[in-house]
Amino acid sequence: MEYSPKKIGVIISVDGNVSQVGLYNTTNDADVFWYGDILSGAKVGAFVTIHQNMVKIIATVVSESIIDQQNISSLDIYDNRYKKNSMKRSISLKVKGVIENQRFNITSRFVPMIGNEVCLTTQAELDLIYGVVQSEPTIRIGKSLLEGKDINIPIDKIFASHIGIFGNTGSGKSNTLHKMYYELFQSPLKTYINQKSQFFVIDFNGEYVGKSMFGLTDDDKEIFNISTRTDESDKIIITKKYLLDPDLLSILFDAKPGTQVPFLRDALRKYKSIKTEKDFADLEVGLLITILQNQKNIDRVTLEKWIKIGELLGLNDSLLKPLKKCSKEFSYGNTKIANENNELLLKNDKITDAGNHYFKFDDVKEELANTFKSVSEIKKLYFFIEFQRVYVAVYDSKASEFISPMIKRIENSLDALDRVVEIKDNISASYKMLNIFSLVNANQEVTRLIPMLISKMFYDIHKNEVSGSGIVNKTMHLIIDEAHNILNDINKNNRDDWKDYRLSVFEEIIKEGRKFGFYLTLASQRPSDISMTIVSQLHNFFVHRIVNDKDLQLLENTMPTLDYSSYKRIPLLGQGEVVITGKAFNMPFFVVVNRLESVRPNSDDISLVRLWDPNPNSDG
Repeated sequence: MEYSPKKIGVIISVDGNVSQVGLYNTTNDADVFWYGDILSGAKVGAFVTIHQNMVKIIATVVSESIIDQQNISSLDIYDNRYKKNSMKRSISLKVKGVIENQRFNITSRFVPMIGNEVCLTTQAELDLIYGVVQSEPTIRIGKSLLEGKDINIPIDKIFASHIGIFGNTGSGKSNTLHKMYYELFQSPLKTYINQKSQFFVIDFNGEYVGKSMFGLTDDDKEIFNISTRTDESDKIIITKKYLLDPDLLSILFDAKPGTQVPFLRDALRKYKSIKTEKDFADLEVGLLITILQNQKNIDRVTLEKWIKIGELLGLNDSLLKPLKKCSKEFSYGNTKIANENNELLLKNDKITDAGNHYFKFDDVKEELANTFKSVSEIKKLYFFIEFQRVYVAVYDSKASEFISPMIKRIENSLDALDRVVEIKDNISASYKMLNIFSLVNANQEVTRLIPMLISKMFYDIHKNEVSGSGIVNKTMHLIIDEAHNILNDINKNNRDDWKDYRLSVFEEIIKEGRKFGFYLTLASQRPSDISMTIVSQLHNFFVHRIVNDKDLQLLENTMPTLDYSSYKRIPLLGQGEVVITGKAFNMPFFVVVNRLESVRPNSDDISLVRLWDPNPNSDG
């Protein structure tokens, strides 16, 4: 129902985009009850509406002052200051845009004129200002900071975009992230979301692992508690292709570009060519025969390394015993190695029939194939790389010296990875609508690798499916809390001969992902630590309290929709208060995000009083 607006004053001067308003005497209240609504009074930061014929010019209050109406003499006897009706309140306004034909637009086509009447902004006008169309599905995020009105944000414009949520520790950013997706999953669209979209949360601090997080049951949600501290870790399901990415593994193993990276690439190329366990056994027993036949030119340590790998794989000691005996013979430079019947095992640098019988190569092949088949895919890779090191030692002993330092790193890294990753040919049935990867109990290698691994895997899989069909009929949403842990660019391009793979993965996602329906949500307490390329590609921002000058400067440079007056208020925001701005909104606006008491992230401040005194109300 239409009702007359609450008039508060009139324009008395205009200077550029700043106008002065003389207020009526009855308009000094902080809030006004008007036709069933509580409207925010004309205070600094509040919206007001300037009526100009059929157009409503929207402005914000930037300052207020008083006008002395009676004190026109400097003589004390005529001093009327602070007398009744002596002082009149005045406010200054800055134009933000106009409402015309039930739409809010940012334009300079209309400007205030002296005599225009000024009214308090209604809830319906606020909805238009905030870009909410009545027919458009929305979710409720909180209440406006000054007006205390419910604020709804459009689902389409927010979730079909890259989102940045920033704020200092304790400012409420984790609550905002959870609140957004909680409300989305509680919306009437949830059934269709489950059919068309998947969400993946990378949780470094274990904040989102509660049973009722995001308001979803186990039918729709899977929590992966990743731990390198025990053997009971949940396993992340990946395909073999992404385990064998040479660029990714080079980073994981800290491979040096001169010798180690080429070795790793060559090893992975050969490993991919192995189709069966029998192929592996044939290859490695062939390497063993080469070592034995060239024992005059090869250090016995090389044979000992092969034997050591065989022991790690679990080969029967009866099969390794002849090789160990032969290794001892090598140490004396004996070129006439024979069996107990004094039959030569080697003749003219070739294995004799007696040698084949003595070393039991066919039995070694069979058991090597069986033991190789019984280990995990990651262990298979590790053992193959170990054998490749022996191969290099045979043909280039000097190169082997440069490779050896990396092998221990490979062992440690793959051992940690083997605890948390499982390889499958098809992963489609392994993930639900919402998937949370908690890395709070993972070591540095895993926390560095897993986000990059799953991000690239999900992006590539989704991109291939969408580009293959020609239409975007499904979406993926990657949510990274504490994103500065993996998206910082401090070490970017620290080597001249290869690109920083870690950032290139995410820079490609944020540059190209939107066209394929792949969206990023990043939350961080230190936005300045995140790659500038990534931050600049975000579409919508939820900014809590930030006080660091470097972080504030980054936001000022990368958020074109954030005006100066809003920017200056960021360090003053309280807990849960946030400025929302971006392409989904016509202008920045300030909101208090509702706090869900029944379910919320594990990020609350610790109460030392409760910790130290279990009975705080006791007299003791």
